[in-house]
Amino acid sequence: MASQSSPTAAPSPSDVLRRRYADRLPACLDDLTGPTHGRIELPLHVAWSGLRTYNLDQPRQRMSYYRTVLAEGQRDDLTSLLDQRLLVSPWPVLHTLVSRHIREAWEAAFPTLTSGTSAAA
Repeated sequence: MASQSSPTAAPSPSDVLRRRYADRLPACLDDLTGPTHGRIELPLHVAWSGLRTYNLDQPRQRMSYYRTVLAEGQRDDLTSLLDQRLLVSPWPVLHTLVSRHIREAWEAAFPTLTSGTSAAA
């Protein structure tokens, strides 16, 4: 007779990723007090491959910067490198550039992101 899976089965890879990103989130969006313009060089532990310096005054570079920080940053990186307004305002586009796990973690924690309105306004 084949054995049934145990009730304490290991979490799925999706659950692990979602939890990993959720554990990095700031307590609130107001904690995001990062730079809003100019050239910014990301630390090596965040941008370990490819482009490390971004001009936040250039919309494409700013989106790439946010995508990188959201994917690779730890909690302290998120709060010091991201700005609430620059995250919330372009979220309708930005959320399409990040993984589903990142998007789900942020939107579950901060429903304002899915409302289509800026929390900073």
